[in-house]
Amino acid sequence: MGFFSAARQGRKDDAELGKGLWRRAHDRFHRGLDRFHQVLEGVEDDQLYAELVEIANALAGLMDRVRAVCMEAQRRAPSEGLDIPVALSGVHRALSKAGNSLATTAEAAAMLRLAVGPVPVGAASVRRRAEAVFEQVADAERHLAADPPQP
Repeated sequence: MGFFSAARQGRKDDAELGKGLWRRAHDRFHRGLDRFHQVLEGVEDDQLYAELVEIANALAGLMDRVRAVCMEAQRRAPSEGLDIPVALSGVHRALSKAGNSLATTAEAAAMLRLAVGPVPVGAASVRRRAEAVFEQVADAERHLAADPPQP
Protein backbone atom coordinates (compact mmCIF):
# COMPACT_ATOMS: atom_id res chain seq x y z
CA MET A 1 0.00 0.00 0.00
CA GLY A 2 1.45 3.34 -1.04
CA PHE A 3 1.65 6.43 1.10
CA PHE A 4 -1.47 8.07 -0.32
CA SER A 5 -3.45 4.84 -0.18
CA ALA A 6 -2.50 4.42 3.45
CA ALA A 7 -3.47 8.03 4.21
CA ARG A 8 -6.86 7.56 2.52
CA GLN A 9 -7.43 4.31 4.41
CA GLY A 10 -6.50 6.03 7.67
CA ARG A 11 -9.05 8.80 7.06
CA LYS A 12 -11.68 6.21 6.15
CA ASP A 13 -10.90 4.26 9.33
CA ASP A 14 -11.11 7.44 11.41
CA ALA A 15 -14.54 8.18 9.93
CA GLU A 16 -15.90 4.65 10.32
CA LEU A 17 -14.15 3.46 13.49
CA GLY A 18 -13.27 6.66 15.32
CA LYS A 19 -9.94 7.10 17.06
CA GLY A 20 -10.71 5.43 20.34
CA LEU A 21 -11.76 2.10 21.73
CA TRP A 22 -13.38 0.57 18.64
CA ARG A 23 -10.52 1.57 16.37
CA ARG A 24 -8.06 -0.02 18.77
CA ALA A 25 -10.06 -3.26 18.88
CA HIS A 26 -10.20 -3.36 15.07
CA ASP A 27 -6.52 -2.54 14.62
CA ARG A 28 -5.43 -5.10 17.21
CA PHE A 29 -7.31 -7.82 15.36
CA HIS A 30 -5.77 -6.66 12.07
CA ARG A 31 -2.26 -6.77 13.57
CA GLY A 32 -2.91 -10.32 14.80
CA LEU A 33 -3.84 -11.38 11.27
CA ASP A 34 -0.72 -9.72 9.90
CA ARG A 35 1.40 -11.55 12.46
CA PHE A 36 -0.17 -14.90 11.57
CA HIS A 37 0.59 -14.30 7.89
CA GLN A 38 4.17 -13.30 8.72
CA VAL A 39 4.61 -16.60 10.55
CA LEU A 40 3.50 -18.43 7.39
CA GLU A 41 6.39 -16.97 5.43
CA GLY A 42 8.89 -19.05 7.37
CA VAL A 43 7.11 -22.42 7.26
CA GLU A 44 9.17 -24.89 5.24
CA ASP A 45 7.09 -28.07 5.67
CA ASP A 46 4.59 -28.18 2.78
CA GLN A 47 1.91 -30.09 4.66
CA LEU A 48 2.09 -27.83 7.70
CA TYR A 49 2.11 -24.78 5.43
CA ALA A 50 -1.07 -25.98 3.69
CA GLU A 51 -2.81 -26.54 7.03
CA LEU A 52 -1.76 -23.14 8.37
CA VAL A 53 -2.79 -21.34 5.15
CA GLU A 54 -6.25 -22.85 5.48
CA ILE A 55 -6.50 -21.54 9.05
CA ALA A 56 -5.08 -18.15 8.05
CA ASN A 57 -7.62 -17.78 5.26
CA ALA A 58 -10.48 -18.65 7.59
CA LEU A 59 -9.26 -16.12 10.16
CA ALA A 60 -8.85 -13.47 7.47
CA GLY A 61 -12.50 -14.04 6.64
CA LEU A 62 -13.34 -12.69 10.10
CA MET A 63 -11.84 -9.27 9.39
CA ASP A 64 -14.98 -7.93 7.68
CA ARG A 65 -17.12 -9.16 10.57
CA VAL A 66 -14.86 -7.53 13.15
CA ARG A 67 -14.89 -4.29 11.17
CA ALA A 68 -18.69 -4.36 10.95
CA VAL A 69 -19.00 -4.88 14.72
CA CYS A 70 -16.54 -2.07 15.43
CA MET A 71 -18.26 0.28 12.99
CA GLU A 72 -21.68 -0.37 14.52
CA ALA A 73 -20.28 -0.02 18.04
CA GLN A 74 -18.70 3.30 17.03
CA ARG A 75 -22.03 4.43 15.56
CA ARG A 76 -23.89 3.54 18.77
CA ALA A 77 -21.27 4.69 21.26
CA PRO A 78 -18.73 6.97 19.56
CA SER A 79 -15.32 6.66 21.15
CA GLU A 80 -12.35 8.95 20.92
CA GLY A 81 -10.79 7.59 24.11
CA LEU A 82 -10.48 4.34 26.01
CA ASP A 83 -13.58 4.52 28.20
CA ILE A 84 -15.71 1.42 27.71
CA PRO A 85 -19.41 2.25 27.34
CA VAL A 86 -21.37 0.17 29.85
CA ALA A 87 -24.05 -0.77 27.30
CA LEU A 88 -21.43 -2.24 24.97
CA SER A 89 -19.01 -3.68 27.50
CA GLY A 90 -19.84 -7.23 26.39
CA VAL A 91 -19.03 -6.33 22.80
CA HIS A 92 -15.70 -4.82 23.85
CA ARG A 93 -14.85 -7.79 26.07
CA ALA A 94 -15.55 -10.28 23.26
CA LEU A 95 -13.50 -8.25 20.74
CA SER A 96 -10.66 -7.98 23.23
CA LYS A 97 -10.71 -11.73 23.82
CA ALA A 98 -10.78 -12.33 20.05
CA GLY A 99 -7.70 -10.14 19.61
CA ASN A 100 -5.90 -11.95 22.43
CA SER A 101 -6.86 -15.36 21.06
CA LEU A 102 -5.69 -14.39 17.60
CA ALA A 103 -2.32 -13.38 19.05
CA THR A 104 -1.99 -16.75 20.82
CA THR A 105 -3.04 -18.51 17.60
CA ALA A 106 -0.21 -16.77 15.74
CA GLU A 107 2.14 -17.67 18.58
CA ALA A 108 1.12 -21.34 18.36
CA ALA A 109 1.77 -21.27 14.60
CA ALA A 110 5.19 -19.73 15.24
CA MET A 111 6.01 -22.49 17.73
CA LEU A 112 5.09 -25.11 15.14
CA ARG A 113 7.23 -23.38 12.56
CA LEU A 114 10.19 -23.48 14.91
CA ALA A 115 9.70 -27.13 15.90
CA VAL A 116 12.58 -29.41 15.05
CA GLY A 117 11.72 -32.66 13.27
CA PRO A 118 8.29 -33.91 12.28
CA VAL A 119 5.33 -32.32 14.02
CA PRO A 120 3.12 -35.23 15.15
CA VAL A 121 -0.11 -33.30 15.70
CA GLY A 122 0.19 -30.95 12.73
CA ALA A 123 -1.76 -27.77 13.12
CA ALA A 124 -4.36 -29.16 15.55
CA SER A 125 -3.24 -26.87 18.38
CA VAL A 126 -3.40 -23.85 16.09
CA ARG A 127 -6.83 -24.90 14.82
CA ARG A 128 -8.15 -25.17 18.40
CA ARG A 129 -6.94 -21.67 19.20
CA ALA A 130 -8.45 -20.36 15.96
CA GLU A 131 -11.81 -21.86 16.93
CA ALA A 132 -11.77 -19.67 20.04
CA VAL A 133 -11.27 -16.60 17.82
CA PHE A 134 -14.35 -17.55 15.77
CA GLU A 135 -16.40 -18.08 18.93
CA GLN A 136 -15.36 -14.73 20.39
CA VAL A 137 -16.16 -12.79 17.20
CA ALA A 138 -19.58 -14.48 17.13
CA ASP A 139 -19.98 -13.55 20.80
CA ALA A 140 -19.26 -9.89 19.98
CA GLU A 141 -21.91 -10.03 17.25
CA ARG A 142 -24.41 -11.61 19.67
CA HIS A 143 -23.75 -8.92 22.29
CA LEU A 144 -24.25 -6.21 19.68
CA ALA A 145 -27.51 -7.79 18.50
CA ALA A 146 -28.75 -8.20 22.09
CA ASP A 147 -28.29 -4.49 22.77
CA PRO A 148 -30.38 -2.78 20.09
CA PRO A 149 -29.49 0.81 19.19
CA GLN A 150 -31.15 3.54 21.21
CA PRO A 151 -33.42 5.95 19.30
